[in-house]
Amino acid sequence: MFALDSRLQQDTLLIGDYPLCRLLLMNEARYPWFILVPRRPEVAELFQLDEADRLQLWRETTTLAEALKDIFAADKMNVATLGNVVSQLHMHIIVRRREDAAWPAPVWGKHAPQPYTAEQVAAIRTKLQLVLSADFSFIED
Repeated sequence: MFALDSRLQQDTLLIGDYPLCRLLLMNEARYPWFILVPRRPEVAELFQLDEADRLQLWRETTTLAEALKDIFAADKMNVATLGNVVSQLHMHIIVRRREDAAWPAPVWGKHAPQPYTAEQVAAIRTKLQLVLSADFSFIED
């Protein structure tokens, strides 16, 4: 049974589900920073997904990254799986802008997180509702 890692649960806000992945928003208002987590139990590495799930993860990642690039006017999209702290397989999709607080360095560990306000989260959800595909289901937190 799929269970979200407690650290991801603690640091993120739930947005919804694609067919394979749970979509989370990192609770760090300086960057539009999203995380996709395949809803497969005990998967830590990409190669542990079967071929169909690997393709689906890539589909969901690229679809989301393309939408985010447009709606947040990104200069660069950072897409990565690291898993050094949280071993559960998860894909970071981070909108980067030249004027963001960490540019051009990675966003990790630069500043103490600045949590979103409820209004900011509502605005992001509204933007996402306009662009995410029909196979995405929003979940109310």
